[in-house]
Amino acid sequence: MKKIYLSALFAGLGTFAAFGQLFEPTTYRGAFAPAPTAMWTEGWANWDPQNTNYGTPNQTISTNITTNTTWTAGNVYLLQGQIYVKNNATLTIEPGTIIMGDKAVQGSGLFITKGAKLMAQGTVNAPIVFTSNQPVGSRAAGDWGGLIFLGKAANNQTNGVANIEGLAPTADTEFGGGAAPDDHDNSGKLTFVRVEFPGYAYQTDKEINGITFGSVGDATEVNFVQVSFCNDDAFEWFGGTMNAKHLVSYRNLDDDFDADFGYTGNVQFGLIVRDPNLADNPAISTSEGFETDNDATGSTNTPQTNATFSNITAVGPYRGNTSNTIATGYRRGARIRKNSALDIRNSIFMDFQRGIFIDGTACEANATNGLILYKNNIVAGNSPGKVTERTASSTFDIQSWFAAGMNDSIASTAGILTTPYNYLAPDYRPAASSPLLSGADFTGLLGIKEVSAIAGVSLYPNPTNENAKLFVDVAQNSTIEVTVMNANGQVMQTVGTKYAEVGTHEFTINAADFAQGLYYAVVRTGDAVKTVKLSVVK
Repeated sequence: MKKIYLSALFAGLGTFAAFGQLFEPTTYRGAFAPAPTAMWTEGWANWDPQNTNYGTPNQTISTNITTNTTWTAGNVYLLQGQIYVKNNATLTIEPGTIIMGDKAVQGSGLFITKGAKLMAQGTVNAPIVFTSNQPVGSRAAGDWGGLIFLGKAANNQTNGVANIEGLAPTADTEFGGGAAPDDHDNSGKLTFVRVEFPGYAYQTDKEINGITFGSVGDATEVNFVQVSFCNDDAFEWFGGTMNAKHLVSYRNLDDDFDADFGYTGNVQFGLIVRDPNLADNPAISTSEGFETDNDATGSTNTPQTNATFSNITAVGPYRGNTSNTIATGYRRGARIRKNSALDIRNSIFMDFQRGIFIDGTACEANATNGLILYKNNIVAGNSPGKVTERTASSTFDIQSWFAAGMNDSIASTAGILTTPYNYLAPDYRPAASSPLLSGADFTGLLGIKEVSAIAGVSLYPNPTNENAKLFVDVAQNSTIEVTVMNANGQVMQTVGTKYAEVGTHEFTINAADFAQGLYYAVVRTGDAVKTVKLSVVK
């Protein structure tokens, strides 16, 4: 079999700006390059929002936004209640603007409904801040709701639509494109933004997240965003194809990265920092770095939750000593459950009670068949003997699976990061001689340059056990080359090459002879490349 690896195939294409496939190769593992390169959090992130003076609100927002609107720097806006941006309107927020959620008004939050956009583009020196309206020293997790984006991309719920939990189901709380989803939907831009003290409980045990992404499409840009002191999850994706880079989850209550309902996007460069005293009530929910479900029941509904994360630095609650007392709700660096699939690579999970949990027979089968990938990661400083975890009655050989992914287990966290345990002046870069300085592998995940020639790529059926139809939308006349690669970057099938005029073109992938697992359909024209995941089930 001819072997062509993505690292060679895409060499020389360089880093691209579009938020399609966006993995950038690094030589290091974890979220940050070693010194002297500055941390990408420098200048805009805030490690002490409790004691930051944000001024006093002078503009009150108490009605929905139905026309194009701009919030200007120099003002402090107060959200009173659930504010919906709707009617296809665009809300633009200038760099440096402060927006506060009113604790006195139930569930104050900002909802970007289907068809609407939020253009919140801060800068390094002038980030946009969403925070509590309580005074310095009196702010707390759950003071207000949070940010909610509702898009038109696919999810795996009945009829392809769902509603944000905790609120009455209406058109304003609905997400998903139904029978005709738009995976390239655009809900706007969120760059250099901080979200602090969110997570209001709309109903008992149904808090809103710091930022909720409901079926958000991959034309949406999310880059350099921090969620701090949230009363629930920091970032949660319910379906959708949205990609993101440079995410910070700082001292939040429940999970840091939570994926459900068929989320299939890509995330690179993420920082997780836990507080030993802040975790959820274990009778309700355990606190995990990652938690993923296909859906609430673990069904086989498609699309399957199958997101990819690379270059994550996760600092858990033990903070260098497994004898430290931590909140009883803490559990794992990553919990993959309810028939979800996930790809986590080139990351460090340290100071968690346990490492990675493959939870349940469906997920064990997904791991065995290559649908769950956990590769080139480090698990360090967890409870002795708890690097990996499986269901108590299981016979799944998780330790061999962990080792086969070129993952490392280290008992101590000493010498891994520079200064990870100073909340107010941290340095999360690799220490001198750190094992993070090498070991990254981006086979199959390289950043890919996209131009307008390829407007869109889709597969049906997906998953499949026989043939799959690949549909390629071409925006300009060009020659298309289609191949299929496995998770290791080997070409498994050359589907075909053809000259294609503007329009939609169909290719057939013969997957009948493929082993069960995860593959990538690669569409190339000139220097533009797009990939789409193909799941083969037997």
